[in-house]
Amino acid sequence: MNIKVDEYISKKEKWSKELNLLRAVFADLPVDETIKWGSPVYVFNGKNIVGLSAFKNYCGLWFFQGALLKDKYKVFINAQEGKTKAMLQWRFNSIDEINTAQIKEYVLEAIENVKLGNEIKPTRSSKPVIIPEELQQELKKNKELKTSFDNFSLSKQREYTAYILEAKRASTKLKRLEKIIPMIISGVGLHDKYKNC
Repeated sequence: MNIKVDEYISKKEKWSKELNLLRAVFADLPVDETIKWGSPVYVFNGKNIVGLSAFKNYCGLWFFQGALLKDKYKVFINAQEGKTKAMLQWRFNSIDEINTAQIKEYVLEAIENVKLGNEIKPTRSSKPVIIPEELQQELKKNKELKTSFDNFSLSKQREYTAYILEAKRASTKLKRLEKIIPMIISGVGLHDKYKNC
């Protein structure tokens, strides 16, 4: 067992009994216990199976590939409707709601899916890049700028367009545009200097 998981549970005093009971389910299963994104996660063959977490009003399990499970007890909810396709959540409001045998069934099914290579892969966002008027005008005038901008990935294009769109005043938008033109021409992403730290 992972000492960091002990620390996590000790900080969640309101839910410590429930979290310890949930954690016990994993003790004799072929999973590794770790901490990811600040919460306990159980991993099988390098794949995240289940996350464990507690909030103000409930504690719960996150099945990373929950949408592939049969959910025969109808326990799952999608906590981020429209955002996540694979991950589903199983919430508990008290220790009485925790059925360890059912949880083990779900975890074993999730492990079997990993063995079979079944997974829902995240899909890339295909939203169009909204180019602010100020930048559009510059791109029409400056071929070098347009070529460099077009060579960027969609995510880098979005970083630059959002940077201008987030400014409220026209004068701020123009100042930001002046700042980014040489960066775009030199092929540098808006946040590249932070990504290498």
